[in-house]
Amino acid sequence: MPNFTVARDLGDHERIAVRIPVAAQMIGISRSKFYELLDAGEIEAIKLGRSTLIPVASLKTFVEELRQRSAKI
Repeated sequence: MPNFTVARDLGDHERIAVRIPVAAQMIGISRSKFYELLDAGEIEAIKLGRSTLIPVASLKTFVEELRQRSAKI
């Protein structure tokens, strides 16, 4: 899986959560589609004040589940 560089170099540390526009870009979908997935409960979100953060682990889990569903078809 590619290592995404987001906003700035974090050295050896990987981000554990990102904002919605970055999360949508990471999995290659539009922001509006991403919001649909959030509303459907497909992807986990964390509210921190007025910000919404998406755990990177949640994105990885979502993509893996999609891959498994596609393999069954």
